Amino acid sequence: MQAVILAGGKGTRLRPFTTSLPKPLVPLGEQPIIEVILRQLKAAGFKEVVVSVGHLAELIAAYCGDGKRWGLRLRYAREAKPLSTAGALREISGLAPNFLTINGDILTTLSAKALFADHMKSKAHATVAVCQRTTTVSFGVITLDAKKRVTAYTEKPSLTYSVSMGVNVFSRESLKLIKKGEALGIPEFIDRIRAKGGLVRGYPTKAEWLDIGRPEDYETAQAIFDSPRLRARYLP
Repeated sequence: MQAVILAGGKGTRLRPFTTSLPKPLVPLGEQPIIEVILRQLKAAGFKEVVVSVGHLAELIAAYCGDGKRWGLRLRYAREAKPLSTAGALREISGLAPNFLTINGDILTTLSAKALFADHMKSKAHATVAVCQRTTTVSFGVITLDAKKRVTAYTEKPSLTYSVSMGVNVFSRESLKLIKKGEALGIPEFIDRIRAKGGLVRGYPTKAEWLDIGRPEDYETAQAIFDSPRLRARYLP
């Protein structure tokens, strides 16, 4: 199995931690985020990993090398210009018929092996790992009808919805929908696959997930890795 780590972003939301480091190299305990991901991929049975790099790419390559210390084959794909997450995939040579993508700034207990197997069984063009999140609205919510009559008044309701975890599996065939050199994000790519009649499936999971995009998220991740019991759930 083959995976692509999307590690080309500048990490502006995570400053000042990313002032001199790319986000995947921000440390969690004794290792950076990207090492946690690489160890998880190895444990899940992946053999080859392509790291899609951009900002401070040389630092990521210097740390990860060829991947041998994790029992992986690593190579790097660098964009000549920023193409966003899906556009970068279009430029990578040697992709497998089906491959996993994972953002280089997430922490999750998701089984990448189970996700990949589900994708292969369904023969989908794309499979998106999703988990549920609940948000509480801080105000009373009013519902009006066409005549401006109040039909409902709900005080501080909680809304539950499914969110993308930043882990997907794509068929190589689907990349033909992206023009060479086109800047395109994965959300827009997913919509394009659907619009062209492709099969896009969700993979609901109760796995733990944290997007380390803001300083407060990073503090949460650090707290997890400060606890041997919690850390063990993420490090194989």
